[in-house]
Amino acid sequence: MAKSHKKDHHHETKAYKRRQHQGDDIDIESKNESAFQTKGRQRNKKTLDQSQQRNIAWVIICLLTIMLGATVYIRYKIHLEELIITPLNVPKMIAENASSAEVSPEKFWGTYRSNLYFGLKTRSPTSPVMGLMWLEQARTMPPPIRHWCSQDDRLKQYGWLKHDGVNFGIQNIVEQHFNLTTSFVKREGGEHGGDWTARISVIPKDVNRPVIVSLMFYVALDGQGSLSPNIMKNKMESISGQSVELGNFKLSFPKPRDGKGIKYHHLISYSSRLDRLKDLLQNSLRTDSFNKERTIPFFALAGRLVPRDSPDPNFMVHQVTAQLPLEMEVVFESGSHYDRHDSLQGDLFSHKLEKYSKGFDDKFSRIFDIEKKGYNAAEIDFAKAALSNMIGSIGYFYGSSVVKSKYNKEPIYYWPAPLYTGVPSRSFFPRGFLWDEGFHNLLISQWDPEISKDIIAHWLDLLNAEGWIPREQILGAEARARVPDEFVVQRNENANPPTLFLPLQGLIKDMITSQDPKDKQFLKSVYPRLQKWFSWFNTTQVGGEPLTYYWRGRDEKTVKELNPKTLTSGLDDYPRASHPNSKERHIDLRCWMALASGILADIAKTLEQDSTEYEATHKVLTDNTLLDKLHWSSKKERYCDYGLHSDRVVLVKPKPPKNLQPGQPYDQDKIRDVKTTPQMQFVTSFGYVSLFPFMLKIVEPKSLKLYKILNDLTNPDLLWTNYGLRSLARNAPQYQKRNTEHDPPYWRGAIWINMNYLTLGALHFYSNTPGPYQQLARGIYKDLRANIVNNIIKEYYRTGYIYEQYNDKTGEGKGSHPFTGWSALVVLIMAEKY
Repeated sequence: MAKSHKKDHHHETKAYKRRQHQGDDIDIESKNESAFQTKGRQRNKKTLDQSQQRNIAWVIICLLTIMLGATVYIRYKIHLEELIITPLNVPKMIAENASSAEVSPEKFWGTYRSNLYFGLKTRSPTSPVMGLMWLEQARTMPPPIRHWCSQDDRLKQYGWLKHDGVNFGIQNIVEQHFNLTTSFVKREGGEHGGDWTARISVIPKDVNRPVIVSLMFYVALDGQGSLSPNIMKNKMESISGQSVELGNFKLSFPKPRDGKGIKYHHLISYSSRLDRLKDLLQNSLRTDSFNKERTIPFFALAGRLVPRDSPDPNFMVHQVTAQLPLEMEVVFESGSHYDRHDSLQGDLFSHKLEKYSKGFDDKFSRIFDIEKKGYNAAEIDFAKAALSNMIGSIGYFYGSSVVKSKYNKEPIYYWPAPLYTGVPSRSFFPRGFLWDEGFHNLLISQWDPEISKDIIAHWLDLLNAEGWIPREQILGAEARARVPDEFVVQRNENANPPTLFLPLQGLIKDMITSQDPKDKQFLKSVYPRLQKWFSWFNTTQVGGEPLTYYWRGRDEKTVKELNPKTLTSGLDDYPRASHPNSKERHIDLRCWMALASGILADIAKTLEQDSTEYEATHKVLTDNTLLDKLHWSSKKERYCDYGLHSDRVVLVKPKPPKNLQPGQPYDQDKIRDVKTTPQMQFVTSFGYVSLFPFMLKIVEPKSLKLYKILNDLTNPDLLWTNYGLRSLARNAPQYQKRNTEHDPPYWRGAIWINMNYLTLGALHFYSNTPGPYQQLARGIYKDLRANIVNNIIKEYYRTGYIYEQYNDKTGEGKGSHPFTGWSALVVLIMAEKY
């Protein structure tokens, strides 16, 4: 048993050891597994960390991409918003100092405040300004102070009789009881534009009727400089001043000639804005007595009136009051004039004025030579006045237009810029208009090509990076004060006819043959700007079909307009398609583009650059076959616009609502009622737009269509009148119709001189170009020219003014006056210069 027991024990021991060994193996395996798992976890952790890092990296990359995309988008959005106010990136035509006294001393000073009856300033951004106010001392409240040109003043006549644009000017102003003459003469010298003197003469109409008048001449600063008065015995003898552009200067008031019972007063004050000078002066008036008996009170300036919290005085006025006749002079002398032997006043002034006046007459005769056309002395004086008013209305402005594109939520300011430009009307439109300026310079370029090139360069320097120019320039406080708010903002999708190509056509012909390096430089600098301008038209104003164009800016949603206006065309309410859409075709714009492409081709060839593209465009746009296909109505036999149109549209008063109570007022504007459904068709109303292929000489001289146009011109039921061609045929549905209940007809029958000038130019061209209709064109030309010239001169001597337009039934002047913008083209008509 014991042995057996030992044997069992031995087996148990072996089994135990085996189990123990197995257990060790299990422990080792377990340990190995644990270690493996630990290493695996470490590897997994490492792998996880790398994955997380990759994910985080991707997130960061995505965020950076989003941020970069957002930055790019924001910057692109800002770029689009700012594109409208980004200048075109080519060299400017006008250098920074080109208008300075150093570079252009002869044109530095001028009557550049076109909105005043008489005012002077320099061609600099913040020039001190000089001006005249006056009033007749009558018992009228408020005192009738004259300052800004205004039709409300109801003056019998005013305007320049002679003005050469550089050296002198003579102006006549006719009041009810007296005539007032302003004249000025400039004299070069020194470094700041030299000296000038102004003379104001006032003569009573009836020497037996006592008339007392106050003349008030002032100087005001526009943001910089200083003024110091010299007053002795209550008389302002002179004003000393200083400014950046003028250095030191002195304005003196010599003792007046004539004048009975002369009284002197003055005002020393501060004005924050130039457009408030008259209000400030009027508020400073007090009453004084004209004679010892104190029986004749009159308005007088109150002396020093500067609010305590205001800066130094920047507005000073010298007042002279006397019983007429009265003559006073104002002498401006530059502190840098080092060779002044005597003061420009009295007899010396008279001598200089007479010298420049004779020089003006000689130059006028040499350039226009209308004496040989059979005109008498009164008609020649009229022509001189018409030209002088155009030249004397040239203004100098500085400021920023208010503009807006589809990318701008609110209007923004254009870059500050100068503008040297003619104005259409000193009383009503004393600012720059793009399409008017082309017509202005047809006349200005004949008188003084350098002035014209200067004006055109100023306008083209306003091109932005897109190739757009704001069509109406409202620069500075005085200009802004004359414009209703709804017309201030200029939108960059809206064009204006590129009429600057009209004067450039003549100027370039002269410059092509010129040996003057300045002319070659002008062509080099004008060419890239004209290219960009043309390209802008060719991308923003194109139609839905190839080689078609239409004016943007028409209101597609209006319910109050008989025919939605096309302000951008310059022809405002001239009837187009009744329902504007993108499929319209406007023939006048197509013709403007034909003119522009031809001139660009000429410039390119002169500069020895590739003209192929412009020549090809010009050839296509003047191709009569294609023109006829797109714009000739076979039914009416005339050139037309094309669009979604109905002729049966009327303005009606909407019916009152059913719930309107008895006696409750009901005042709703008329709305348009479309009687027949509009269709895509030709707009067949005959008028100025129909004549554009003819006016711009695109119709071929041998074309039967030319014969039809010439015959239509002489039809009294269409455009012909004894006073010129009316703008819209008498049988047109919109003839003399109001466009809204409150808007009278404008381009719907009245006679406009710019379009008549283009028509006469075409008639002159076709009468001198070989073809079967030369004689017919020549006869029409002769009769139309006589009708226009005779009527404008008759109305000028009857009313004292040249007008914006003329009545097609009576020939009477209408609209704003004096309108010596394009209506002054009558001078070129008289001279037969086209």
